[in-house]
Amino acid sequence: MEFAHAITRSATVYRGNPFQIEVAIGYGGQLEAEGQVTLARFANRVPLLYQQGACAITKSLGDVNWRSYGLQQSGNNMPTGPAIIIVHMASVWAPFTSESKDAVAHYPEIVKEIKLALQESGRHLQRYVSRKQKAKLELKKREMFKNYSMELANSLSEITKVKEEDILKDLLELSKEIAGTLLKAEEEITEEEEEKEGGEK
Repeated sequence: MEFAHAITRSATVYRGNPFQIEVAIGYGGQLEAEGQVTLARFANRVPLLYQQGACAITKSLGDVNWRSYGLQQSGNNMPTGPAIIIVHMASVWAPFTSESKDAVAHYPEIVKEIKLALQESGRHLQRYVSRKQKAKLELKKREMFKNYSMELANSLSEITKVKEEDILKDLLELSKEIAGTLLKAEEEITEEEEEKEGGEK
């Protein structure tokens, strides 16, 4: 797995009953790239294995716009991509849809908390996916620059009578230095956004 992130929301209440939502997201690695993401539902540390479609956790997951966070999604259906999402509800009185206790009931307060937790985790996922895409693009740019640098070094060598190998070496070092400066600037902007986001919570 390439990326993993977990959060725990502050405790709140539904109909006077306290509860707390925890969410974890794993992405990439050996996870299946095609098909729906894997959803693991838990209530008071007990896995909910059946009636997934009737569960408030599933509804909350579908209501989140996962396209904004780096996953594919059609309408309000389950997102698709190489990810696993774990949602846990802890409560002194967990509300279930039936006596079989396989699905969490659709209380607005519960759905809202799950969505907020999923969205918060999704933002961390989006930043990782964005950085990964930028890294791939940067590598592609470097390869293109390297190819052009060979031709440029050859032409400059003919004009200046300086060895082609020396000119090429200087060009590649300059390219690396510029790329490093841009990457550092992007990281500083990202850190500022994360600090701002943390301060608004």
